[in-house]
Amino acid sequence: MQNSKSTSYFVGGFIFCLIGAICFSTKAVLVKLAYRETNVDAVSLLALRMVFSLPFFLFSAAITSGKSSNVRFTPKQWIGVAIIGLFGYYLSSLLDFLGLQYISAGMERLILFIYPTLVVLMSSVVYKQKIVRYQWLALLITYAGLLLAFQSEVSFSSSENPNFVLGSTLIFLCAITYAIYIVGSGRLIPVIGPAKFNSYAMSFAATGVLIHFFVVSDVSLLNFSSDVYLYAFAMAIIATVIPTYLISEGIKRVGSDNAAIIGSIGPVSTILQAYFLLGEPIAALQLAGTALILVGVLLIGKKGKQRPASVSVPNNSR
Repeated sequence: MQNSKSTSYFVGGFIFCLIGAICFSTKAVLVKLAYRETNVDAVSLLALRMVFSLPFFLFSAAITSGKSSNVRFTPKQWIGVAIIGLFGYYLSSLLDFLGLQYISAGMERLILFIYPTLVVLMSSVVYKQKIVRYQWLALLITYAGLLLAFQSEVSFSSSENPNFVLGSTLIFLCAITYAIYIVGSGRLIPVIGPAKFNSYAMSFAATGVLIHFFVVSDVSLLNFSSDVYLYAFAMAIIATVIPTYLISEGIKRVGSDNAAIIGSIGPVSTILQAYFLLGEPIAALQLAGTALILVGVLLIGKKGKQRPASVSVPNNSR
């Protein structure tokens, strides 16, 4: 009876992680649909996403801070959460939304999915953690896959999209800033707790996005078409709030390493959604590159079981 309950608990966690990863993967497709079907700009769309998401994270922050087990932030922790949140969900998201103006949703997801390898490299530089042979192999496989997929996309996009390299560069910078977020958050989450950290980091990020919008934009958030609000709301709920809580519960049930492996479905899900919903072609080299990237990330994830918790790679995405 006990084994049956344990199995059900694990299977439930697997399902939570799987659905959460697929929900996260819809973000790029929803952004591309919004660009194609409406006249919304990247900064306004990102601001609307945060407007719809922010109440949920503020509510979660209030709940976690009201618990009897809550430990108050020190001034240093407040600063750390603010800076890391701004890096991970303000700057990273801004670069992502800007880059998606120029490249396909599938290519965006492949470039972003190299962030675990960037985490390993940054941890080596910042925390002097040695990169062993197993990890070098994973890095080599991952970047070989990215090169294959990139070459396929360049061949297809060179004549139709002269801004492809610009878009790819913006997404790569997004992956770097998100990796900085992961490395930094790894030092705070064990002390603060994942739910409280995520709620406050997201709240700071949303505030940063909205300040950015009001400084650089003269557009009113109240004057868009209903389609724009629909896409922004879908991004906020389906691709932000719901997967955040699903994956948090999934990690509690199956562990972060298993959650990371399950999350490898993300790029495949995005490519398939982009094919059916956006009409983006799937080339043989892109499939081969995707396979190599997945293998490399899985190798990093497997090796991650031996890394300290401070640099563990959680399964989130911009």
